[in-house]
Amino acid sequence: MSKAFASKADMTAKVTTFEQLSEHGWGYTAEGDPNSGVIIGDDSVMVIDATATPVMAQDLIAKIRAVTDKPIKYVTLSHYHAVRVLGASAYGAQQIIASRPTYELIVERGQEDWQSEYERFPRLFQNADSVPGLTWPTMVFEKQMTVYMGKLEVQLIQIGPGHTRGDTIAWLPAERMLFSGDLVEFNAGIYTGDAQLEEWPDTLDKLRALKPQALVPGRGAALKTEAEAIQAIEFTQNFVRQLLACAREGVAAGKDLKQVYVDTRARLDPVYGSFPIYEHCMPFDVSRAYDEAKGIKNPRIWTAERDMEMWNTIA
Repeated sequence: MSKAFASKADMTAKVTTFEQLSEHGWGYTAEGDPNSGVIIGDDSVMVIDATATPVMAQDLIAKIRAVTDKPIKYVTLSHYHAVRVLGASAYGAQQIIASRPTYELIVERGQEDWQSEYERFPRLFQNADSVPGLTWPTMVFEKQMTVYMGKLEVQLIQIGPGHTRGDTIAWLPAERMLFSGDLVEFNAGIYTGDAQLEEWPDTLDKLRALKPQALVPGRGAALKTEAEAIQAIEFTQNFVRQLLACAREGVAAGKDLKQVYVDTRARLDPVYGSFPIYEHCMPFDVSRAYDEAKGIKNPRIWTAERDMEMWNTIA
C-alpha cells in the first residue's frame, strides 16, 4: 500500500447533478462525493448538508437560484462531519438545525474532525480559508421536530444511531421523499469511522419501513423509485454487517488490526472495491469495526496524529 492516504492523490473534479425528485424535493449529487438535499417549500428553501466550504456552497446556491428565488431559510445537518457542514455560513440561513447528539459531537470532537478530514482528503475542501470556523446549530431538537414551509410538512427525525450517533433524516411524508444523509450510501465507499455499527442495520430497517418513493443518499446517485431506495438501503446494510462480522471474527481469533484489515479487504474487495472512495474509507472502517468488536462503543476521536498512527500500523 502507498504510504500516503488513497485520497491524497484523488484530485479529479466530479460532475454535480441537480435534479427534481418529487414536487418539493431535489437532489444535489456528485459522483461519489458528498451529496446535499434541497427542499423548496411554499415560502422558503431548506438545504440538507451544506458542503465543505462556503466557496464550494456557491455552486449549489447557483443551482437553487436557477429554479427559485425563495429565501434559503434553513440548513439542516444530517450529522456532524466537517465535509458536510463547514459551508453552512454561505447560505445566510435563519436557522441551522441539528439533533442533540450531533450538537454534542461538535462539542466533543468538532475541531479535531475538521483538521483530520482536511488532511485526509484535501480536494473536498476547496478554498478552505473561506471557512469562518466550526458550524454551530442555532436550533437543536430532541428525537423529532416538524418544520412547516408554508403548507409543506417536513419531518426531521433522529431516527437512530448508525453512521454517527446523531444521524438525522429529512422526510416529506406527503411525497414519501427521504433525505438520509450518510445513513445510506449507494455504489460508493461507505465511511464508518465514527459509526455505531451494531445498531446501524436496525436503523436502516426503520428507513425501509417508510417505503420511500425517492431517496437522496449521502453518496451516490439519487434513487428515484421505492425499489431503488430499498436496494440502496440493503447495499449499506450488507456492507456494515459484513464489516463488523469480519472484525468480530478477527478479534475472537486474537488477530491484530493489520491482519483483520487484510482479512476484511479479502472478503469485501470483490464486492465493493470498484466503488468511489472505497480505498479511502477502508482503513478507517476496519479500525472502527476492530474497536467496536473489542467493546469500544463510543468511537475514539480521530485526530491527524491518530490518522497517521493507524495508517502506519496497517501499511
